[in-house]
Amino acid sequence: MIIFNYLLICLIFGTTFLAIKIGVDAASPPFFSAGIRFFVAGLLLFLWMVWRKKASFTLLLRKEMLFTGIGLTFGTFSTLYWAEQYVSSGIAAVLSATGPLMILLLQLVVLRQKPSARAAIGCLVGFTGVILLLLPSLTLSASGWWVLGSMAILFGEFFYASGALYSKRVIQQFPKASPIALNAAQMLYGGLLLLVLSASTEHVQINSLLTPSAIGSLFYLIVIGSMVGHSLFYWLVAKTNPVFPATWLYISPLIALTIGVLFYGESMTWVTMIGVITIIVGTVIANLDGLLSLVEKRKNRSEKLRELRS
Repeated sequence: MIIFNYLLICLIFGTTFLAIKIGVDAASPPFFSAGIRFFVAGLLLFLWMVWRKKASFTLLLRKEMLFTGIGLTFGTFSTLYWAEQYVSSGIAAVLSATGPLMILLLQLVVLRQKPSARAAIGCLVGFTGVILLLLPSLTLSASGWWVLGSMAILFGEFFYASGALYSKRVIQQFPKASPIALNAAQMLYGGLLLLVLSASTEHVQINSLLTPSAIGSLFYLIVIGSMVGHSLFYWLVAKTNPVFPATWLYISPLIALTIGVLFYGESMTWVTMIGVITIIVGTVIANLDGLLSLVEKRKNRSEKLRELRS
């Protein structure tokens, strides 16, 4: 069941980038679409947790939920949705996979935590991949908006990294609260902030939201992407640990690239593909210590179970 759910979240998260692209291309305002997605998904999940008596409305009064929502939802997805007006869904997925590298960078620069040699090498390899990925378009004929979109996604990953580091403290601060309830609360706040941003920057036309592409994209992202995907992610965290489920970042970009090329006519060059592979390899190397620790723990647990049975 664990492996099946893991493969399912890899598939879900890999397809959300194309779903965003379809909605944006259908003229759905990016900030409004993102705001509706996370506000509705967060509200439904939170009410469900309250109904199951695993959350209380007082949780929404905590400033920690607001700060987490700014990092994990508002900052991350405002930039991603805006950027996908100009960047293909596959490239957006790969650039979003730099999140773990940004976490290591913030730990080094802000928290003054010295990374291991392996993590440092992984960061260098990963950012080399980013340069290779952007290289084909960094020409005189390149679209300035494409470059700005790519930079925006990378900037959004700094928000994600900040939110991820902060959310670890929040989870420890609220040990009795369900991780799903905490995630729902931060999505509520993040979605609300996105709607405020939309109200001040976008002119929302109802007709653009009623096309089949826009409705289908929004429904898929709310139900499958946010509610099902994130719930499965936190279920895996509870059943395993925070490291294993996060490895979807190594698989989903390849899924996003493949479906973008096959089903949406997105292009791919050899240099870009080398950049993609380099980013993923760098991310794996940077997080290899955590992955090896996970394997060792699972091995020790299996040995203990064998000893108890014998």
